Amino acid sequence: MERSDGRVERGNQTRRLVLGRAVRVASSEGLDGLSLGRLAGELKLSKSGVFTLFGSKEELQLATVRAAIRIYTEHVVQPALEEPAGLRRVVRLYESWLTYSQERVFPGGCFFYSVSAEFDAREGRVHDSIAQARADWTAFVERTLQEALEAGEFTEGTDVPQLAFEIIALLEAGNAESVLHGDASVDAKPYQRARRGIRDRLAAAATDPAALPTGD
Repeated sequence: MERSDGRVERGNQTRRLVLGRAVRVASSEGLDGLSLGRLAGELKLSKSGVFTLFGSKEELQLATVRAAIRIYTEHVVQPALEEPAGLRRVVRLYESWLTYSQERVFPGGCFFYSVSAEFDAREGRVHDSIAQARADWTAFVERTLQEALEAGEFTEGTDVPQLAFEIIALLEAGNAESVLHGDASVDAKPYQRARRGIRDRLAAAATDPAALPTGD
């Protein structure tokens, strides 16, 4: 029994190692840039052992998306949930997203921005997993904004889905421009502009705009 448990744990460790490398590769080169042989070679692992863990390229891609979701949740969603529901949580949410992109948690910037562009016009399980992850993210942003509305911190009649759409668009624009121009510095213009645009949009909807942070 102990020997069996040891093999399972070694398998889990190898799986974590492979997926840690896979999310980094995919964020820069796309999910199509992954292969069991490549990852085994780069990590100096047995190709047959890696194949046993994942079975196919598609299964590796799906597991990579799931691993990226866990990392994204840790760096973006969980910090926001540390704040009470309302405007403070909204601010922490967009700030944690900007930090996640700026600190290059994934070398290619936002993992889901990168792979969405790669798979948006395709069909299949990998496309569906990415689409579901994005839908879940949008729903979380909308729920966060709705909580602020219900707390009286946004004006009555605020169009929450529209506001969420605009915030996500500004975040992704900041990420894309930063990655394209190789600028992830503290004073990077794309992040400043994204932050300013989000603050302006929130101020237009807030019952107390003074409650929002000021400056870049």
